[in-house]
Amino acid sequence: MEYTAVIEGLLFVVGEDGLTLEQLKDILNISVEEVKELILQLQDVYNDKKRGIRIDFLGNRLKLTTKKEHHMYYQKLLEEDTSSLSQASLEVLAIIAYNQPITRMKVDDLRGIASGSMVRKLVAKGFIKETGRSNLPGRPILYETTSDFLDYFGLSTIEDLPDMRDFLSKEEPKDIDDVDLYQTKYKEG
Repeated sequence: MEYTAVIEGLLFVVGEDGLTLEQLKDILNISVEEVKELILQLQDVYNDKKRGIRIDFLGNRLKLTTKKEHHMYYQKLLEEDTSSLSQASLEVLAIIAYNQPITRMKVDDLRGIASGSMVRKLVAKGFIKETGRSNLPGRPILYETTSDFLDYFGLSTIEDLPDMRDFLSKEEPKDIDDVDLYQTKYKEG
């Protein structure tokens, strides 16, 4: 089996979370020394000028990253389209706006899907910003909306956001005790 290809795929799948040497050792069922040798092989491949990514150790984790010398192109891509936001971007923005300050992991929990790329795009577009670190283990970054977010949505302050209760259906009971089991909308006609 070509372990370098497996490592490349694993690093792509985990994205910004990265993997430790120990995790790779356990997943591949090989020694740490073998993992290190495979990583060096991959790094040699990515050092080619024809490649746009590389493998870096950030903290104690291996991550796929872009080459710094291409930064201006990535920035241009992110700045080009600020006129429209995808559904995923709007979901992430809403979660952050109503729960700020909030960590990316909490956003992921609330959405039920990884939001790392959306968070990066929203930071690059200036709609959200890093505002510190949580006291949770690992001290994850906290995010909040910016004045650009307010401007984009025509808000003066964050308090101008609509009340979340306005989005709840008036017909939906708030509690199981409020349900009349005999007078439901599914009664026989």
